[in-house]
Amino acid sequence: MALFSDKERVVTGIVLLAAVLLVGLIDNFFVMWLFLGVVYLLAFKEAVKLFGVERDNLLPYAVGIWLLAALYPYGDDLFVLAGVAYASAVAYNKNLPWRDFFPFIYPTAGMLFILTMYEEYGVMALLWLLAVVALTDVGAYAVGKSIGKTPFCETSPNKTMEGVAGGIAVATLGGMFFGLSIVDLSVAFFISFFVSVASVFGDLFESSLKRAAGVKDSGDILPGHGGVLDRIDGYLFGAVVMLVLLRGLV
Repeated sequence: MALFSDKERVVTGIVLLAAVLLVGLIDNFFVMWLFLGVVYLLAFKEAVKLFGVERDNLLPYAVGIWLLAALYPYGDDLFVLAGVAYASAVAYNKNLPWRDFFPFIYPTAGMLFILTMYEEYGVMALLWLLAVVALTDVGAYAVGKSIGKTPFCETSPNKTMEGVAGGIAVATLGGMFFGLSIVDLSVAFFISFFVSVASVFGDLFESSLKRAAGVKDSGDILPGHGGVLDRIDGYLFGAVVMLVLLRGLV
């Protein structure tokens, strides 16, 4: 059974990587918007369950936000506008729970930042983000398995301080070269470091949601990998940090 699960995981991983590379090679806004939109809506549905939202009619609002993101030039601002709208609704109807708004923050904010980053800095910025987060995971796994001894935190018992530090180091040194087409070496190093750190806590945040919900995975749509949120948690935090730093430093 374990061998079968490993094969499933590898096959699913190859298919996901091929899909991401194909979308990147096409490098068309509509295709990217459509691809990220599918990812977003699947992740949104998982987040609704993880947050324990009782209303089952929130998905059309998420669709509406994503449709607006195709037209509005500052897509990352839309979740702020959604917050203002929901706060107004809560003020008008005190029976509306704030919990219902949580999925419009996570994963909505991160996905909108990813789309906006593509609009403003192109596909190379997304490749840079992909490289940093992936190298953080790979580096943390390799270093943690080989020399990891010190627990990192209770939220994720399998993580070690050594593994986290190793993952951040690998991602910072390796990932910065992907940013050289956008920024100079020192800025690429700086951004890669903070994006890597953010991705670690993005993973921890999703782990805390799953722990609170009492589930192992956010879903089961990806054989061998779990749910969509299980695969994009680090990117949701990393994208916010990367776009903010790119705007501030470039």
